[in-house]
Amino acid sequence: MKETNDAAARKRGRVFVRVLRDGLGITAAAVALALPATLYFAWQHAKTEPQSVPVPLRVQHAFLGTEPASPDVHHMADWVADSHDNGTHWFVVIDKPNAKVFLFDRNARLQAAVPAVLGSAIGDDTYPGSGDKPLSQLKPYERTTPAGRFVAEVGETASRHEDVVWVDYDAAVSMHRIIKVPARLKAIATPDPSDNRLSNGCINLPDAFYEKALRPAVDRNGVIVYILPETRPITQSFAAYYDVDAPVRLAQMEESVMPRPTAIQPQH
Repeated sequence: MKETNDAAARKRGRVFVRVLRDGLGITAAAVALALPATLYFAWQHAKTEPQSVPVPLRVQHAFLGTEPASPDVHHMADWVADSHDNGTHWFVVIDKPNAKVFLFDRNARLQAAVPAVLGSAIGDDTYPGSGDKPLSQLKPYERTTPAGRFVAEVGETASRHEDVVWVDYDAAVSMHRIIKVPARLKAIATPDPSDNRLSNGCINLPDAFYEKALRPAVDRNGVIVYILPETRPITQSFAAYYDVDAPVRLAQMEESVMPRPTAIQPQH
């Protein structure tokens, strides 16, 4: 019996030495001697299993640098950056209340921003049939620049045969060079946006911006146009819009990326 006990003790001693040699430390050695094999291996598995690290939130924002812009412009550009609603295209955000146009590349980095002349009537909808009327027959309240998401297309006007970038062809709303009349030229030169509401609905732009920034972007990359509303919330003009920095959304994102605990199965 004594020999049997001595053999068992020597065996435990060899296990202890081997555990120390393998760098597991005194605590591991004690556990190895004290625990049944199944529990020991489960403990080892839990100790050496790589720990899950929470994934950081990946909210994306547009980059406007030092360019002054309204909160709604930032919100819209951030949503496009985060949702990739523009796909691989460049995009334009038109701020009607402030009569300003912003051109972004496909990664939501601002490329240019200019004042613009917009529809003289306050409103966010196109009146039925207004696109088929001669300009002289448009009623004052029909001269709106509609809000919403549009895909820009290159074309030309029927009357002057001038190249334009169509925003809404059916409604005859386009972006084009500013018409050279004193009132419109003066409007884009003053800091007050209230005098920029002079057009029949089209977006009049400085020549250099149209020719060197907007038109090349449409030709090379395609452009998505987002015209901000002025009489209703953004969510009513853009159904898929969300505030990228809303606390509720950030909490939902955090919950979705946090790793779920997994049960450790003993190794037999």
